[in-house]
Amino acid sequence: MSKSWSGRTPSFAAAGAAGASGGHLTGRTVELHGCFDELLELLDEVDIQPDDLLVSVGDLVDRGPAPGAVVRLFRERPNSVVVMGNHERKHVREIFSYAQEITRLQLGDRYAETVEWMRALPYYFENEHVRVVHAAMLSGVPLSHQREEILCGSTRGERELTALFPDGYWHEHYADAKPVVFGHHVTGREPMIRDGRIFGLDTGACHGWNLTALCVPGFTVHSVKAHGDHWSTIKRQWQLPVLKTKPWHDSTWPELAHAIERFSSTSDPAAHRWLEALQEWAAGLESTFPTLVATAHRVASELTPNELCQHPAAKVLFQARNGRLDQTSLARQCPTPRRTIDLAAALGLVLNELPD
Repeated sequence: MSKSWSGRTPSFAAAGAAGASGGHLTGRTVELHGCFDELLELLDEVDIQPDDLLVSVGDLVDRGPAPGAVVRLFRERPNSVVVMGNHERKHVREIFSYAQEITRLQLGDRYAETVEWMRALPYYFENEHVRVVHAAMLSGVPLSHQREEILCGSTRGERELTALFPDGYWHEHYADAKPVVFGHHVTGREPMIRDGRIFGLDTGACHGWNLTALCVPGFTVHSVKAHGDHWSTIKRQWQLPVLKTKPWHDSTWPELAHAIERFSSTSDPAAHRWLEALQEWAAGLESTFPTLVATAHRVASELTPNELCQHPAAKVLFQARNGRLDQTSLARQCPTPRRTIDLAAALGLVLNELPD
């Protein structure tokens, strides 16, 4: 989730919500995950001013309805900082799961430039009042010497923390005097506050709970209720568009069959119908192998050796001419839908394309 810092003395907002406080050096933090409407409500709740500093603890994108609007607010608003979250890092490193595939479609033509902007995000924020990280930090180690994987909560960073603290959490061992604010792990509907120095602010806005902010230097907490379980809704709404972007043309026949079986449990009727059409399309292409073999033999018999050499399907035609082309050998030449369609086109045949 994303967090933000803002302030009239600047203020700071963190996981699941945003907050503000008066004065010229205040801060607010919040974890957003594309929850733009809730962010606006939270900023209104804390009465953020143009000269307030707004700091996000990362995860601006993924799982929510409006990641583009959230990113745009932080990119265009002066006095705004975004800390690298594990979700931004996934996009930068091209590690795609379902959430990232959805965000890529949501951002459309703005996706590439948004990822370039993400590359330059810092892994922490610190001023005289507070430290802000996305996921975790080690006590007694300057932020500039912390491992990026731990700060942002990557899978590797999580493994390292588990090894360091097998019987608990990193923040249970945080002994530094300066307060630390983080998100990443949902604490419940309410933020986790320990000893007035440790603030876990991810209160699950994208899951329908709350968006929460911490205002500094007063260290006041503000929250607004989420408008709904956005992630559950987004997962259903984008299932079919995401399915249509997968590289079906270049999947091998076994890969294609396995993927269709894996996704066939979907509860979305439109996605289920499209998968059935996809399965019929793939079966239809494979059923043309006897026709392709017969056509290759016919074409090979009609061409001279020189014409065969110049033909776009030369390899298959020479196999046919030499009596070595059957359905088994053709299947080796056509392991994917694209190779099958391309060979058919080279032989003068037109096969059905992927369903819309």
